[in-house]
Amino acid sequence: MTVAKISAKGWVVIPAGLRKKYNLHSGRRVALVDYGGVLAIVPAMTDPVEESAGILKGGPSLVEALLVERDQERGRER
Repeated sequence: MTVAKISAKGWVVIPAGLRKKYNLHSGRRVALVDYGGVLAIVPAMTDPVEESAGILKGGPSLVEALLVERDQERGRER
């Protein structure tokens, strides 16, 4: 168990080992959850859409490829 001290401003320092373990970096949001006598600090839920923005790089369009293939098939049928 780790014990932390609350500053006059209400700040609590989370030890580096725990910050690293839970990927808590400067600017990361956390949620304070009151479990009726127990206060928990947990990483805040993030927006999955915002988190995944940009991970899929643009590639060849499957729709375009399908349209080209259909045009070629129509040309062979004539």
